[in-house]
Amino acid sequence: MKLLSMLMVFFISLTAYAQETATVTTAISPSKEIPKNPNVKTGVLSNGLTYYIQNNGKPEDKVELRLAIKAGSILETEDQKGLAHFMEHMNFNGTTNFKKNELVDYLQGIGVEFGADLNAYTGFDQTVYILPIPSDDPEKLNKGFQILQDWAGGALLTEQDIDDERGVVIEEYRTRLGAATRMQSKYLDKIAHNSKYADRLPIGTKENLETFNYESLRNFQKDWYRPNLMAVIAVGDLDVETLEKKIKDNFSGLTNPENPKPREEFGSENHEGTFVAIEWDEEATGSQVQIYYKDKGKSEKTITLKDYRDNMVESLFTGMINNRLQEYSNKPNPPFIYGFSFHGGIIGNKDAYQSVAQTNETGQLEALKTLLEENERVKRFGFNDSELARAKKDYFARIERAYKDRDKQESGRMVNGYIQNFLRESPMPGIEWSYDFVQSQLPTIKLEEVNGLIKDFLHDDNRLVVLTGPKKDGLTKVTEKEVIDLLDSVKKSDIKGYEDKAVRSALMLNKPTKGSIASTSVNNEGKLNETTTITLSNGAKVTYKKTEFKNDEILFEAFSYGGTSLYSDAVLKETSSANGGLFEAGIDGLKKNDMTKVMSGKIASVRPYIGGLDEGMRGSATPQDLETMFQMIHLYFTKLDKDPEAFQSYISKQKAFLGNILSNPNVSFSIALGKFINEGNPRYTGFPTSEDLDNANYDLAYEKYKERFANAGDFNFYFVGNIDANQIADYAGTYIASLPGNSTREMYNVPTFRPNMSAREFTFNKGTEPKSQVNILFGGEVEYDVKEARAMSALGEILSIKLIEKLREEEGGVYGAGARGSIRKMPYGNFNFSISFPCGPENAEKLAAASIAELQKIIDNGPEAKDLDKVKQALLLTRKEQLEQNRFWLSVIKNADYNKSDLDNIINYEANVNALTTQDIHNVAKKYMQDGYLKAILLPEEN
Repeated sequence: MKLLSMLMVFFISLTAYAQETATVTTAISPSKEIPKNPNVKTGVLSNGLTYYIQNNGKPEDKVELRLAIKAGSILETEDQKGLAHFMEHMNFNGTTNFKKNELVDYLQGIGVEFGADLNAYTGFDQTVYILPIPSDDPEKLNKGFQILQDWAGGALLTEQDIDDERGVVIEEYRTRLGAATRMQSKYLDKIAHNSKYADRLPIGTKENLETFNYESLRNFQKDWYRPNLMAVIAVGDLDVETLEKKIKDNFSGLTNPENPKPREEFGSENHEGTFVAIEWDEEATGSQVQIYYKDKGKSEKTITLKDYRDNMVESLFTGMINNRLQEYSNKPNPPFIYGFSFHGGIIGNKDAYQSVAQTNETGQLEALKTLLEENERVKRFGFNDSELARAKKDYFARIERAYKDRDKQESGRMVNGYIQNFLRESPMPGIEWSYDFVQSQLPTIKLEEVNGLIKDFLHDDNRLVVLTGPKKDGLTKVTEKEVIDLLDSVKKSDIKGYEDKAVRSALMLNKPTKGSIASTSVNNEGKLNETTTITLSNGAKVTYKKTEFKNDEILFEAFSYGGTSLYSDAVLKETSSANGGLFEAGIDGLKKNDMTKVMSGKIASVRPYIGGLDEGMRGSATPQDLETMFQMIHLYFTKLDKDPEAFQSYISKQKAFLGNILSNPNVSFSIALGKFINEGNPRYTGFPTSEDLDNANYDLAYEKYKERFANAGDFNFYFVGNIDANQIADYAGTYIASLPGNSTREMYNVPTFRPNMSAREFTFNKGTEPKSQVNILFGGEVEYDVKEARAMSALGEILSIKLIEKLREEEGGVYGAGARGSIRKMPYGNFNFSISFPCGPENAEKLAAASIAELQKIIDNGPEAKDLDKVKQALLLTRKEQLEQNRFWLSVIKNADYNKSDLDNIINYEANVNALTTQDIHNVAKKYMQDGYLKAILLPEEN
């Protein structure tokens, strides 16, 4: 099992560290095994059940429980297709200690939300149940372990309960239907060649879900829900001894079958030559190219120190190849929207070196060529020393950040490592050991080690190329011959080595002339919501809150009122499709690719924006890179480059990304509904068309950007995290007080148009699958009232509970359903309330009526007290955790100024929530929900 998942490799270019100072290197004993984290207690009960326990106080008074089972859809027999996943559902629908619906009802009563907190998932090889539970209440803790015990072997599986759940699972199956599923079904057997995996998608088949025999499900439970295939993971704010006793008391009594079935391992076979799959679909929203160089052997586990070090080498390779591919996506006419490569698992016990790109509908062969050529370039010439140095810097920066925050890690982020250790034998050495090992070994990794990997990765056999994209008039489908010919031609082509152009080492060439601090004040001194505000000489205000939630995190936001609301209708339309492309340019003469090089080893980012009512910036940094973030703030105010080539690259990628997105029925429905509601709105820009992108006025957008960011004195800046007061004052004076600023203060313009939310219906036909989407919308202009706003939000949560009970559990007509309500004061007092759910077309009208009927019960009689209590418990539990999150504090501090509200609301939150009554909910329901609603339904196209 590889240390890094595909998603981590893709979204975080793990390219990393080069020691600039001398580091003591340590030779390793290659065959020595990676140690296990000493902070985790592991054990095996006499019945074979494995357990992992760790005490962790973040968040307080909470323990994360998991039940992991080495049983998934790959173990199903022909009559059991989809039943591993169905079994997961049944554990929420009647067990030894909880009758049908009692489990969810109980957990909601103590603040654990179904779906958000309480959940489960089923894969090919595993099933995992998720349960966060309060640890400060012995009764709730006991119930939590009782629930886990029931999941392990207490599902009742009555015929009535099974039949009641068929509709829910079929609705979940329905949500997955579409172009991606249809295309995947045609090439999955090429990924999983001659393998059972190709015929065991966890969702199963509709036919079997509708007709399977009860005994088929019971047999799956009997065969595979057994303790010697299970692990219990408990991480949280409770001592290890107590947790271990709970596990032993609750799970020691479980028994294995007398003659257990062997837990067989499945794989896929190697094949000669290259498989090619070229699929297209009328509803495909984009075009993709994938190359799989499948390993000949099984996936190798990471067990020894050498394995761990090998994974480090592989991560450096991944970072460097992806840095090169990212450079392509930033070119004026990029061959793809994005591209990336990595070596990792594909299915079962098979790994592959994979190169993937998202491209425009006519650019698949060009994208494929680029991926092939870059792989071939690395094979022939390797990487450069400078690339490796940057990769090492980035790698080390990220592991150092994790190390510094080792005592601030949330329990919910820790449990997955232990799940993977049980399921896949992934290492779990702990961050302290990993940090020390990386420190000692990273400097010893040589360029030839990294360069040598690709010779094993690339081969002409056991290879698969997959092309997927839209099917439409005027578009010619790529042929298999074209793909094979391209594979051959690239091998023979004349390719030059990569030129790593040097860039300057500093982000900012010259520091600005420092401004001064006009005043400093402490707000709400001694209270939970204490902040400090620095007023600078140019009028800008910097507000910060020092926290100890993370050792290595500082978050940032800034805003000034105005935004595009101050643009004329004509200017708005000319610039709306151009604003996003402004930031494809670099700053102070550094292009985007140059900035990536300059920022190697640093963790700091800033992203400006121009919104409808305001303009501002968002960013983050580690404390050691805080000055870099301040420099970026200064440069985005004063030296955002104007780069027509970078803008053209943005337009090309937008066209490629958005070109076929309307083929998706749900996206098309959402866009059409937006137009319907905004009919007659002169400032409605909606979804950008290809023509809109062609007409985007970059010059005008750039001039308006400079105008919006010309007066730093009109901005409020906010910082939350591990802040040093003297340091932030120094940086604020140097990089923000030095910005141009004056006493002019702007306010956004309030729009004159109001969306038409009157009582009417909107029906939209799109798509070929039997899928519908129902949206029921209420809205209008009101006078803002903070108490009513709280009640409106609670009404949405309460109705969501009732919709799940009625539409899912009673009717079996939906997989998920929800309601949401809000009252806002900006840009004018307004309320919005929505009900939404996917369902079968034949049930759309019936379930819409049932939803309104549930709402009408609340309008007529108010909500049930037990439902309001559930919502209160969930809100208070969520807030308890939020109070220890930097992101939350940044939001509430900034929004208190932005919305001109009282920051003391944060202190009074618990009292305000507890003060909510059923009458408050009843009042807002009667006041706002009786003037009619807009009912919008997506239906498939008529044949």
